[in-house]
Amino acid sequence: MKIGISADSTCDLPLAYAKDHGITVLPLYVIKEDGSSYRDGVDISTPDVFAYTEATGKITGTSAVTVGDYIETWTEMKKEYDVIIHVAFSSELSACCSNARIAAAEFENIRVVDSRNLTTGYGHLALDAVEMVKNGLTPDEIVAELERKIPCVESSFMLDTLEYMRRGGRCTTVQALGANMLKLKPCIEVHDGKMHVAKKYRGRIERAYLQYVRDRLAGRSDLDLRRIFITDSGIPEDMYESVRAAILSYQPFEEVIRTSTGCTVSSHCGPMTMGILYMRKPEN
Repeated sequence: MKIGISADSTCDLPLAYAKDHGITVLPLYVIKEDGSSYRDGVDISTPDVFAYTEATGKITGTSAVTVGDYIETWTEMKKEYDVIIHVAFSSELSACCSNARIAAAEFENIRVVDSRNLTTGYGHLALDAVEMVKNGLTPDEIVAELERKIPCVESSFMLDTLEYMRRGGRCTTVQALGANMLKLKPCIEVHDGKMHVAKKYRGRIERAYLQYVRDRLAGRSDLDLRRIFITDSGIPEDMYESVRAAILSYQPFEEVIRTSTGCTVSSHCGPMTMGILYMRKPEN
């Protein structure tokens, strides 16, 4: 039995990297004010999104993968695979999971797993699904193991500015102005599929990044140390190296993988967003 793995583009795994690891990525859509739409990571990039906002003062909108897109992609995949397991963008944050389930009803042997997560938080789950396929687990075993691991994913990221959130109506002008005046850098966490503001850091962004890393990783013994993602919307190389060194000073991760936030996340969070995304060890 051949098992294929797919995921939505908000998993923020680069297309070449995902392909190399046997994951088919379905792009969401990025929409400009004139109604024109572009496939996330295919027709438009994160720098394009920021350039559009700088030029127009408007932020791009986003739209879920359509039912038709799922049907088209899975029809092609079914020529090669007997079973497809799709790891979906959190149902609390997008219609992707719902659309995927509608499309899956048109096929036999397509399973949709609600990741309850975003960005490389569920990139971890997609990669783990591939490992399980290689290890010979059955589809039922893979789905059960993914669902067991979903609560173990720790996804969070820091924003340098609330301006993109303000423009998108996700915070008020007063909140954005206050954060900017006080030089606050909010940390956003994902809990049970939804985003929440956690700690707010103050001061220069690089110093805030390092405090954030320490708060997340220092002194912990419950982490899955196979891999950690540093996912960002374009931070300078020296800042990335500082973050990477800090991570490894607290925890001996086997892999530290850098990825870029895709257009979907970047259009809401803005430049200089950075997160570290990893997993805890599942409880027995």
